Amino acid sequence: MNYWLFKSEPACWSWDDQQKKGEAGEEWDGVRNYQARNFMREMALGDRGFFYHSQKEKAVVGIVEICAEAHPDSTTDDDRWECVDVKAVRGFTQPVTLDQIKGDGRLDDMVLVKNPRLSVQPVTRKQWEIVCALGKTPPD
Repeated sequence: MNYWLFKSEPACWSWDDQQKKGEAGEEWDGVRNYQARNFMREMALGDRGFFYHSQKEKAVVGIVEICAEAHPDSTTDDDRWECVDVKAVRGFTQPVTLDQIKGDGRLDDMVLVKNPRLSVQPVTRKQWEIVCALGKTPPD
C-alpha cells in the first residue's frame, strides 16, 4: 500500500463534502499540474491518503482511500488530465496543522514541508504513522 496527501480548499470541497459521498466516493478532479497528475497515475485501489484542508485551516483532517484508479478527468475534454476517485475512511480525532508538521523534526523531508503548493503528493509509511499519531487517529 502507498500513501498520499490530497489538498483541498474547504470552500470548494471540504472534508464534510467528501464524507457525504459515502462509499461511492468522488473524483479528485480539476488537478492541472503534471507532477500531481503523475502521482495519481501511480495510485492503486486501496491506497490511503490524507485529506488536507488548505487556505486558512492548513491541517490534515481525514483519511481517504483510492476507490477508482486513474481515469480521464470528467471536468475537461483535454485528454492530458486524469484523476482518481477517493472515498472517506475516517476523520482525524484531532486535526494536525501544518505548523505541527513543520515543527516535528521527524517530518522535515515530507513533501508538504518542502513543496507545500503541490496539491497531490506522496507520503512515506513512516510519515503516515507520525501524522496519524499526532492526530490521535489509527493509521490503518
